[in-house]
Amino acid sequence: MVFSGIPFLFYFYPAVLILYFLSPRKIKNYVLLVSSLFFYAWGEPKYVFLMTASILLAYIFALLIEKHRSRRISKLWLTLSLLSGFGFLAYFKYADFFIENINMFTNLNLPMLKIALPVGISFYTFQVQSYVVDVYRADTHAQKNPFTLATYVALFPQLIAGPIVRYVDVEKDLVCRKANFGDIHIGIARFLIGLAKKVILANNLGKLCDVFMSSDEKSLLFYWLYAISFSLQIYFDYSGYSDMAIGMGKIFGFNFLENFNYPYISKSVTEFWRRWHMSLGSWFRDYVYIPLGGNRVSPLRWILNILVVWMLTGLWHGAAWNFVVWGLLFAILLIVEKFWLGSLLKKLPSFFSHTYVLLVVVLSMTLFNARSNAQAFKDISSLLGFASLPLVTAESLYYLRSYCVLLIIAALGCTPLPRYLANQIKGTALGAHFFTFAEPVILSFYLLLSTAYLVDGSFNPFLYFRF
Repeated sequence: MVFSGIPFLFYFYPAVLILYFLSPRKIKNYVLLVSSLFFYAWGEPKYVFLMTASILLAYIFALLIEKHRSRRISKLWLTLSLLSGFGFLAYFKYADFFIENINMFTNLNLPMLKIALPVGISFYTFQVQSYVVDVYRADTHAQKNPFTLATYVALFPQLIAGPIVRYVDVEKDLVCRKANFGDIHIGIARFLIGLAKKVILANNLGKLCDVFMSSDEKSLLFYWLYAISFSLQIYFDYSGYSDMAIGMGKIFGFNFLENFNYPYISKSVTEFWRRWHMSLGSWFRDYVYIPLGGNRVSPLRWILNILVVWMLTGLWHGAAWNFVVWGLLFAILLIVEKFWLGSLLKKLPSFFSHTYVLLVVVLSMTLFNARSNAQAFKDISSLLGFASLPLVTAESLYYLRSYCVLLIIAALGCTPLPRYLANQIKGTALGAHFFTFAEPVILSFYLLLSTAYLVDGSFNPFLYFRF
């Protein structure tokens, strides 16, 4: 079940809302927990047991850590928690990747396990283990009620594709929260905006990418149309999902932190990663980078820390070498910016720094979306003009004309310009009255148009489901 699907929008979610708001406060968490388990089990019921085992182990280890906090054995409990949690992740996500590489480097012929990847395992593993680490650090107390902890981990708005929500950020909301009409209004608006971003923009940009993939008439223009379209698609796909998750959380009384902050307006790669998938970046910073020593070490050790963090970031996104290369590419760029390029970018006109970032992002997203190293090399070589391709073809011109309006809307939509214009209008008395009546009409239009696309279109799940 996905947020941008008819069963969720018109059956599951309305039913959950009715049950939730009619239930007494004491059982609201149980309503959310049961609903979340049903939501997760919709796709593959057996993996509910895997998630339940991860939660139960974290619950036990956190209690043991708190009980023995002042003794060395607490470190043993932390280690066992990390080994079990990340052991599950390594087995289900990386086992075949490891076997494939062992076979390649040793000429063995070990059989592949062909294990299906449980949806959302990367996200809920990070949440579970960050909770245990925070208890070990005494940043929070161990949760005594296992059902409350399970509600935190399994909460369906953020369960399968983030944002990565830390226990310390929602600890109070889990125990005592109130959803007033103002928050519900904000939540509904945020959800519908996210739905429109996913269904109207991301899905249609994805169609252009699919057309390119199946085309036999590649050209330099078509490669750039594809690369730009995918870069916009993944932004609207995942930021749309995050908007929907944050909106639903708001309706239930939870305040999830922002996950995107207009990354495509960045003037450096360093700034880009402060604005893109912020929950993942902060997780690696606080639980990997800083424990390794951060930047408070020798320059060589600092460089090693960055390389380790970004190699892990790449692997987190997928069990393939193109993801590792993708992560290390950003590590190198961040290091170069720190020692030299960053100061130069500050002196350059904004146009040049923006162009540099957008070029890096478009090329990196092409690498990110490649299905193999060979395809990655071919795609990037073609984008840079090193392949024997025509500049344009009749097909590429046709799709440029067909999608140019969508591309322009998407390019403007990933900047603060729409929000700025809306705030300027709201700042006047007449504009405020206009928005009072116009906002429900616009949001209803988003819902109707998105529904029409969903009824007429094909299944198109969120890109981050594969992680």
